[in-house]
Amino acid sequence: WSSGLPTVDGTDGLCVSERAPCIPSRVLHLRQLPFNITEQEVLALALPFGRVSKLITLKAKNQGFLEMASEEAAVTMMNYYTSAPPTIRNQPVFIQYSNHRELKTDNLTNQRAALQAISTAAMHSGTMAPGSDGRGVVHGQSPVLRIIVENLFYPVTLEVLQQIFSKFGSVLKIITFTRNNQFQALLQFSDAVHAQHAKASLDGQNIYNGCCTLRIDFSKLSALNVKYNNDKSRDFTRSDLPTGELDPTAAFSVALPTYGASAFPPTFQHTGLSVAAVPGSLMSPPRVSLQMAPPAIHSVLLVSNLNPESVSPQCLFILFGVYGDVQRVKILFNKKENALVQMSDATQAQLAMSHLNGQRLHGNVIRVMLSKHPVVQLPRGGAGQEEQVLTRDFSGSALHRFKKPGSKNFNNIFPPSATLHLSNIPSSVSEEDLKDLFSSRGFTVKAFKFFQKDRKMALMQLASVEEAIEALIVLHDHLLDHNQHLRVSFSKSTI
Repeated sequence: WSSGLPTVDGTDGLCVSERAPCIPSRVLHLRQLPFNITEQEVLALALPFGRVSKLITLKAKNQGFLEMASEEAAVTMMNYYTSAPPTIRNQPVFIQYSNHRELKTDNLTNQRAALQAISTAAMHSGTMAPGSDGRGVVHGQSPVLRIIVENLFYPVTLEVLQQIFSKFGSVLKIITFTRNNQFQALLQFSDAVHAQHAKASLDGQNIYNGCCTLRIDFSKLSALNVKYNNDKSRDFTRSDLPTGELDPTAAFSVALPTYGASAFPPTFQHTGLSVAAVPGSLMSPPRVSLQMAPPAIHSVLLVSNLNPESVSPQCLFILFGVYGDVQRVKILFNKKENALVQMSDATQAQLAMSHLNGQRLHGNVIRVMLSKHPVVQLPRGGAGQEEQVLTRDFSGSALHRFKKPGSKNFNNIFPPSATLHLSNIPSSVSEEDLKDLFSSRGFTVKAFKFFQKDRKMALMQLASVEEAIEALIVLHDHLLDHNQHLRVSFSKSTI
């Protein structure tokens, strides 16, 4: 239907190279649209926020213009995408207010009919719904989502859910539980529009490549009543709630509605995961993917904003090794604040990226993203000594945590935290010995506790997450006694 639209060449008042105006307008200017984008894909960005009255796409210039039915809808859309930039086909799209107050197009009757047809189709597919308000939200729709995670290959924590769903609005409360042998969660947004948009964008997507598939419905509950803040339930509006460790079954007081039981799908086997055929995944950073074509999948990460005075290949090997088996590390010779880290597979790369992007290392907030390089090349024979030192091959390392199929380490992958999990502690090593070991390296020990049932393990709380990250790097594999080496990982628990 776009054949009825005018050719936009500047003569009708539309300027393709607009400056970024700050004055709100019903007309929004979209840039860096993918090649051969469809009108439906552009509309899918806007329909959750209200009715679109006019649309022009400039495919040759990878740009477009949307006119919303109201300025309020345009402002809501702009505010949302400012905090959660959209992507189409895994490509970032930039949106700004246009200098124009309205779009003047020929053949307006044809366009209105076409927009109405697409909007109606979107309603039936769930993007909007009949009886909705100006933002596309059904009147009386719950701000609470019920989430089922299928193909639970990796553990999904409350923190992971919060990280994904907070891209769509303010997450107030989360409750996680297991029902019908399925990991489920109830998640409450501050506003039903955020719940509507999150459901439309995330339902059916994978958290990690090839596994942890989200199935999302609206809950019959209108609000959640969380009694405890712990790893199973959280009220983000109240920091005063107890952890409820004495009564772990009473995390919440709502009666969960009964849903039809469904068979628990088989878990992906790690050795049989076909990475080349999996749909896109959400983690790090979670983003709206409007087309579920597989992204370019690599196992190499680009780590930037490192502290060149402190970083080393060994340091990155230990840190990234918490989330997968690191094969090679290369600190770039001419730009030592950047490094390439090659994991053993794409799933582990996604896992490391989701947990380590934005963490603080040696005083710097590091950035972790997928690299375009399929592998990390080792230096050629003629390379200088410094360049050879900056690149290490760890493929044969004895410190890999995940090389054994079904290793229990797969069940103990958690985000960096101030509390460390220590294991492989010899009986000859006391609490004071361990505290002295960490203190002697400059770390502040806030609390310590041996496991009651197994004194080979303990929890140690340090002053900050950054300190815990550095302590793990320095003291993982530290020789304690008679060839017994300390094992250090991040804990989900606190002391």
